[in-house]
Amino acid sequence: MYVDGKRLSGRFTHEAALARAREEHGFVWVGLHDPDRTQMADIAETFGLHPLAVEYALEKHQRPKLERYDDSLLLLLRTVSYVEHELNSVSEIVETGEIIVFTGPDFVVAVRHGEHSGLAEVRKALEEDPTQLALGPGAVLHAIADRVVDSYIEVAQSVEDDIDEMEEEIFTPRSRVTVESIYQLKREVVELRRAVNPLAAPLDQLSHKPDLPVPKEVRRYLRDVAEQHAAVAERINDFDEALSALISAALARIGVQQNTDMRKISAWVAIAAVPTMIAGIYGMNFDHMPELHQVWGYPMVWVLILAICTGLFFTFRRNKWL
Repeated sequence: MYVDGKRLSGRFTHEAALARAREEHGFVWVGLHDPDRTQMADIAETFGLHPLAVEYALEKHQRPKLERYDDSLLLLLRTVSYVEHELNSVSEIVETGEIIVFTGPDFVVAVRHGEHSGLAEVRKALEEDPTQLALGPGAVLHAIADRVVDSYIEVAQSVEDDIDEMEEEIFTPRSRVTVESIYQLKREVVELRRAVNPLAAPLDQLSHKPDLPVPKEVRRYLRDVAEQHAAVAERINDFDEALSALISAALARIGVQQNTDMRKISAWVAIAAVPTMIAGIYGMNFDHMPELHQVWGYPMVWVLILAICTGLFFTFRRNKWL
């Protein structure tokens, strides 16, 4: 519970905290992680949350959105986290979660889904800035949105590093990067884009609509968050083009390698065909054949075979087939 930007000491139930906050013109901040329906029903009854808003808090894998219910707001944000992995592996790279924030005149209820969506750092940073916290629930809403967008920037930077490393590997001889790993990263970028891009509309409404129950000073901060979000969303959209180009480069490289392998195979087959042909001719059961009964006939055949094969070998080598 917070009054005049300062956290009150002691332990409270949410009912008692809300009653005292209304008496002292403060507000309550309640945090829930993966609540069940019973817990959400209790919270909804105490804080007067709309039944539809409660359903949004219980369902997972939703698109970011902003909803208004009388004097309260619901902001749904998708969170993202980068998963460390081997560059050439086919594994999860971007992990997603959700934060649903309910704000009213004297309360903030933050519902989190996902192990990486903690808000302890946000709470600590706000408590170190009483002036900002004194702006009320809107300041908490801004701080959470700002933290989520900052995580977008961090994850986008890590993904960009992966793309740069893949690009370097693709054009390195004997690299281990496979087309499958590029496709996996492309799929993860799609997941990242689905989490990030839809937040643009809610942030635009929060920062530009004066009729929403958000203080004017907080709207100014939210405009900065919206600008950062627009920049990172544009950056993520560029990743898709870069990965498409990498896939084309990888496929072209595979085609060149296959052509090289086929030329090598064809060259060795051509060389092997010479002794096969000569041996096949002299293996026929005819009595009258050239040089068949000469003492030097056998060595001559071997000299002929070696001379032709050597000539073919150096010819293919000069033409870079071998």
